[in-house]
Amino acid sequence: MTRDPSTVHAPDALAGWMRMAMAEADAAAASGDVPVGAVLIDAAGAVLATGRNRCESNRDPTAHAELEALRAAAANLGGWRLRDTTMVVTLEPCMMCAGALLHARVAQVVYGCIDDKAGALDSLFVLGRDPRLNHRFAVHRGVLEASCAEQLRRFFAERRAGKR
Repeated sequence: MTRDPSTVHAPDALAGWMRMAMAEADAAAASGDVPVGAVLIDAAGAVLATGRNRCESNRDPTAHAELEALRAAAANLGGWRLRDTTMVVTLEPCMMCAGALLHARVAQVVYGCIDDKAGALDSLFVLGRDPRLNHRFAVHRGVLEASCAEQLRRFFAERRAGKR
């Protein structure tokens, strides 16, 4: 449970999955949503599901990238316990998403850049590693961090300039 994901999945593989998540984030931005993307993989490295923010397009405050990926994986696998999986996401998960990751029994979370305003794994809280909880998961941060942060900076700069 406390293993470093980089010992389970090679750094090149993590970067590849993060690029997939960034492609999902680009698709979210194209539809007017905040560019956050997620990829859920199994222990062997197979992609189980992807997700992107769809809060604006779905008019749903719970349509975060992580939840979209969890819902799709649970539907595809026929169960909500997603043990031995890794969530790769471009932005540090919020409290809602961290809670869902805990309940889904995800083994580890890999994220690109921190969210110092709402992050619940390192920035504001450490939900994935809190010993008081009945499940914990490993956290690995900083995979393609600069690229993930730039994706968000560019989106919000365009929004402020009236281009989105």
